[in-house]
Amino acid sequence: MEKKPHSVKRDFPPREASTLLLVLLLVTVLLLNALLYLYLSNLHGSSGRAEADPSLCPFGYFKLGPVKNCSPWLSCEAINREVRKLKCVGEGAVKKVFLSEWKENKVVLSQLTNAELKDDFLHGLKMLKALQSKHVVRLLGYCEKQFTILTEYHPLGSLRGLNETLHIPKYKGMNTWHRRLMLAIDYVSVIRYLHSSPLGTLVMCDSNDLDKVLSQYLLTSDFHILVNDLDALPLVNRSGGRLVKCGHRELRGEFVAPEQRWPYGEDVPFDDDLMPPYDEKTDIWKIPDVSNFLLGHVEGSDIVRLHLFDIHAACKRKDPAGRPSAQEILDTYRKVLTLLIREAAMPGAREML
Repeated sequence: MEKKPHSVKRDFPPREASTLLLVLLLVTVLLLNALLYLYLSNLHGSSGRAEADPSLCPFGYFKLGPVKNCSPWLSCEAINREVRKLKCVGEGAVKKVFLSEWKENKVVLSQLTNAELKDDFLHGLKMLKALQSKHVVRLLGYCEKQFTILTEYHPLGSLRGLNETLHIPKYKGMNTWHRRLMLAIDYVSVIRYLHSSPLGTLVMCDSNDLDKVLSQYLLTSDFHILVNDLDALPLVNRSGGRLVKCGHRELRGEFVAPEQRWPYGEDVPFDDDLMPPYDEKTDIWKIPDVSNFLLGHVEGSDIVRLHLFDIHAACKRKDPAGRPSAQEILDTYRKVLTLLIREAAMPGAREML
């Protein structure tokens, strides 16, 4: 009787199986690292969000929406002729903001409301023109003699509404520790850009409380952060002995840096002439508070906070000289993002190795 052939089954010895498993795991880790590197490079460029934006036009020009060609910044005549106000959407101490329309595009028209603050308005325009980049809202035109500025419209509005936006069904999928950490990276990228801008080291002075800080930034539809209000952006030149003071009134509260508070006690009345100036490290003091808001309270956000604990503690050093630079903070944020993405993708990798 003819014997039926048996199927051959190869059993690897335990040591050979372990070696094979380790090799496969290492290959997987290498591939994951390569993909992660490409992913982060694509999202951030070399500095969070790269200053050199390929979608930007040469100085004095802009393009909006799907249009490929660049147009020159709109002049007084073009703004008066082609821009139509729709409704007022905000008003601050310096300017009133109108949702407007230009050639079927939604745009934002800002106009000075207090003549006494025209220098602040013109300073903001100067900064807006000089700092055009991926970190700054896009300038579309301006009219100095009418104190008018035209900028790109972002329907999600300021960062103050982030949590409300993330509760809208359309955006609930964005409400993750990963996306929120990306926003924190964007925020620190803006601070780093201002501290090493083409104009020099700039301090974000309009930032005396969390709500005020958040109102200075816009949330884009693809969930990035742009700085929008540049009216109070003085220049620090440490080598030239030039420091700054954010306004001429006494600042109070734990949100502002210690060096921004009156140093001579309650018994001595505040006197702006006696108030010592300071540098850009005031921005560093505020980063942990802003990041804490951006991280929110979602699954995984406490793990992110734990990884950021040391760098945030360094930001809160009383001596400004002991605080890290915005670049050091940005580097740490990126490393934490890379580490946590890797661990999320391969939660058992460490134990297996």
